[in-house]
Amino acid sequence: MSKGLVVITGASSGFGAAAALKFARLGHPLFLGARRIDRLHEVAQECEKAGAPKALAHELDVRSKESIDAFCEAAGTPEILLNNAGLALGRDPVSSVRDEDLLGMVETNVIGLVRVTRALLPRMIAAKRGHIINLGSYAARGVYEGGAVYAATKHAVRVISETLRLELSGTNIRVTEMDPGAAETEFSLVRFGDAEQAKKVYQGWQPLTAEDVSDAILWVATRPPHVNISEVVMTATAQASLTKFHKE
Repeated sequence: MSKGLVVITGASSGFGAAAALKFARLGHPLFLGARRIDRLHEVAQECEKAGAPKALAHELDVRSKESIDAFCEAAGTPEILLNNAGLALGRDPVSSVRDEDLLGMVETNVIGLVRVTRALLPRMIAAKRGHIINLGSYAARGVYEGGAVYAATKHAVRVISETLRLELSGTNIRVTEMDPGAAETEFSLVRFGDAEQAKKVYQGWQPLTAEDVSDAILWVATRPPHVNISEVVMTATAQASLTKFHKE
């Protein structure tokens, strides 16, 4: 695997920050995007200390086309594009889902991912190499009450990833969809907006961590160029389905 540029969205925390550090330790230059620019600068500094020859932090709001255009214009040509930015908002049923939550999930998880990919893909095609890694979710594999919109966006990520593999056949560009189950990051805090409620989600069982998921990201990215890991579905041992968890 060459030590080409790794571009990561949503890199200020969670899977994105953990993956950035792992790529840094392998000696990759990094171009990192997120809304929380102060946190992002801290991650970039940690990456340079960990071994990245260069780690640049650039403010990015994937809900804004102007922000995406500015980010991608400055990014260069990725060897690896990790579309990590994503979120869940609320647990309301379809009958009462808030409009701001609906738009927040669709614009972040689907429209933002497509816009970032669309902006960077021509350079990757011209370079005749690269790897797009899309962060989906175990929710792409089913449905659950109160999760219609979030699950729908992650089903969309799965469809986009599968379609990209067809459209990029013959370009040497690999496409991977990562579908982790419940992981203890800031995910539930963002979803519920309440630290105590978020903490209850993980009580009585051992969830995945950002380290677990970033380990898997690094593994798929370091396969030989002729090997494409199309999909990774991973859950905590205690998670048997989208809604069934074994709690002690």
